[in-house]
Amino acid sequence: MSGILWIILVGFIAGVIAKFLSPGPNNPSGFILTTALGIGGAFLATFIGQSIGHYSPDQGAGFITSTIGAIVVLFIWNRLVARGAISGPGSK
Repeated sequence: MSGILWIILVGFIAGVIAKFLSPGPNNPSGFILTTALGIGGAFLATFIGQSIGHYSPDQGAGFITSTIGAIVVLFIWNRLVARGAISGPGSK
């Protein structure tokens, strides 16, 4: 249980950092969506790290890897919004 809480905490911080480091439009806007994408990035980094054997099954990704994961998720989000596959926040 503490592993998931760690991933959420690190994902929140990674999402905020990734939003500032990400080039291009600063989408998604909003605290909750940025947090969700950061947490998604942390889970992505943890999943990939555990899949390739870098992390043990009970270990989560660290700050740097989670930030990279959050940047990847943010990049994918921006590409999907730019392509029109999904609508961005505040769109009708």
